[in-house]
Amino acid sequence: MTTLPFPLAEDPDEFAQERGRKLFAGPSEFVKGVVAMNGLPAPDRLEVCFAGRSNVGKSSLINALTGTKGLARASNTPGRTQEINFFTQGPELYLVDLPGYGYANAPVKVVEKWQKLLKQYLSGRQTLRRAFVLIDSRHGVKPVDDEIMKLLDTSAVTFQCVLTKADKVKAKDREKVLEQTRAALSKHPAAFPEIVLTSSEKGDGIATLRSIIAHLE
Repeated sequence: MTTLPFPLAEDPDEFAQERGRKLFAGPSEFVKGVVAMNGLPAPDRLEVCFAGRSNVGKSSLINALTGTKGLARASNTPGRTQEINFFTQGPELYLVDLPGYGYANAPVKVVEKWQKLLKQYLSGRQTLRRAFVLIDSRHGVKPVDDEIMKLLDTSAVTFQCVLTKADKVKAKDREKVLEQTRAALSKHPAAFPEIVLTSSEKGDGIATLRSIIAHLE
């Protein structure tokens, strides 16, 4: 039997699921939005970050993970979040929301500033354990997603692909997207060899992602 490259992450067993549940049962709070490296909070705990195109469902995923409605604010204007936003998850973890990319109508200088900050953060944050790159299940990996993956490769940050909005896609179309996503990930040495399929609206994959994050500690 041939094993597919980048298989879907399996549902966690009871122990793993409980560990994830306990981690995310703690309080979740917004700490600060950072626009320069000197504004980063002290690296006194592990952190994971979330990257994705504008409108990929990043805020919804963070809210679903934490069970805190409105913790991460979704903007109706793509690319409005120009900061690296830090949230505490209990006393042991930072959840880090990176600025959305692939935004339209953003001035070139603004984009360059965001990119510089991202590069500095990704290459210089010792406590960063994993990046989660969110890909819309309806569209698959776009060239702009490939760029952020290349940045993670050069920063030597392990990243894991999370497919969002899985409930919006028919099963047959999902297979096509998975095939395209696997082909794209195979070009990136920093890619973790599992994909997480999620729906923030339905709750699919949330327990799996919680347990993955809990096991990074």
